[in-house]
Amino acid sequence: MDLVVWRHAQAEEGMPDHARALTPHGRKQAARMGAWLDRCLPSGCKVLCSPTVRTVQTVEALGRKFKVVDAIGPLATPDDVLKVAGWPDARTPVLVVGHQPWCGQVASLLLAGSVQDWTVKKSNAWWIAQRDREDGNEVYLKAVLAPEFFSE
Repeated sequence: MDLVVWRHAQAEEGMPDHARALTPHGRKQAARMGAWLDRCLPSGCKVLCSPTVRTVQTVEALGRKFKVVDAIGPLATPDDVLKVAGWPDARTPVLVVGHQPWCGQVASLLLAGSVQDWTVKKSNAWWIAQRDREDGNEVYLKAVLAPEFFSE
């Protein structure tokens, strides 16, 4: 299974938290990362998004159908995210668009075996994969990408 964790792009400051929109810079970040992901993700990839305004605006830059899932909001745990994504048994790749700290915590749990407070910067995507081997499952990091790697 492939799981891509995409943190929302830069958002405005303020409250209420769930209504914070992307800044102009954040819209550029989301467009750059969304274009790359759209080129590289398989057509059957399931796309799941937190219900906040900033995550919805981020995933809209992907240009694909997506599902808003309340269970992966800002207060979600890594276990909540993995359950919604169907890790490690989903038959198709899954992209989840969400928040810190759970983006980094999901990555650390899958790659290091424990929940740690790893930093995933705004609009960065971590592509984590799992494959079956004769001696068990292997989890590995396929890519870590930042929007500044891509030109406008």
